[in-house]
Amino acid sequence: MSATDSELGGRVAIVTGGGRGIGRATALELARLGADVVVAELDADGAERTAKEVRGLGRKALTLPTDVTRHSDLAAMVERTRRELGRIDILVNNAGIYRAAATLDVTEEHWDAIMTINAKAVFFASQAVLPVMIAQRRGSIVNLASMAGKIGSKTNLPYNASKAAVVSMTKSLALAHAADGVRVNCVCPGFVETDMWTKVAREQGALLGMSAEEFTRQREKAVPLGRMERPEDVAAVIGFLASDRAGYMTGQALSVDGGLVMHG
Repeated sequence: MSATDSELGGRVAIVTGGGRGIGRATALELARLGADVVVAELDADGAERTAKEVRGLGRKALTLPTDVTRHSDLAAMVERTRRELGRIDILVNNAGIYRAAATLDVTEEHWDAIMTINAKAVFFASQAVLPVMIAQRRGSIVNLASMAGKIGSKTNLPYNASKAAVVSMTKSLALAHAADGVRVNCVCPGFVETDMWTKVAREQGALLGMSAEEFTRQREKAVPLGRMERPEDVAAVIGFLASDRAGYMTGQALSVDGGLVMHG
C-alpha cells in the first residue's frame, strides 16, 4: 500500500512531548497510519529515539527542541514544519506535567507550573497551528486531557483543574473553528503505565501512607477492565480522532480509561 492510499498518507502531524510515554506511542501510531511526524520535545535523546522508530516505519520524521511554554518555540515549530514538510494536518497536544499535593500545601509556584504547561500551552500551541490549518481548510487537533478533568481529587487539585481546562478549551476551539474545517477533540486517559505514572504512584502513595507498588495495585483493582492502561490504548484512539473516520466528531472529550469514569 502506498503512503497516499493509507489512512493518513500525505499528512503531517506534530506531537508535543513525543519522546516517551503516550507521546511516543502516538507518534508511532500516526506513522503506522501513514503520516510524517514532527516530534516537538525538549528531551533530545527521547525525541531522536522516537524519530528513528518513525523512520523505521517508512515515514519522515523531524525532531524540534520545543518548550511549549515559549511563544518563540511554538512559532519556530510551525515555521520549520511548514518549511520542511510543507503542511500541518494534525497537532497532538501531549506535553504535560504532574505534581501531587494536599490542598493546604499547594503553592502558587505549583499552581502556575501545572497550569502553564498543561493548559495555557495547549491553547497557544493550538493558536500557533490554526492559521495553517484554516488556510488548508482542514486540520485535526487532539488534546491530552485526563479522567482527572472529569472528577475531583483530594491530593491533586491543580492537575485536575488543568485537565478540566483542556476539556473546556477543546469545546471552545471546536466551536470557533468548525466552519474552517478544523476539528478539535480530546482524550481522557485513566491510569496509564508510563514514566509519569511512576511519579504519580510515588507522590500519591506517600500522601496516602503507602508504597508506590501498593498504590498501583489498589488503582489497578479499581479498573473495571481489570488492568492498567498502556500508552498504545490511548494512541489508538488519538489515531482514530486524527483520521477521517472521526470526520463527524468535534468538541468531544473521549474517556479512554478502562471504564473508570462512566458518564458524559
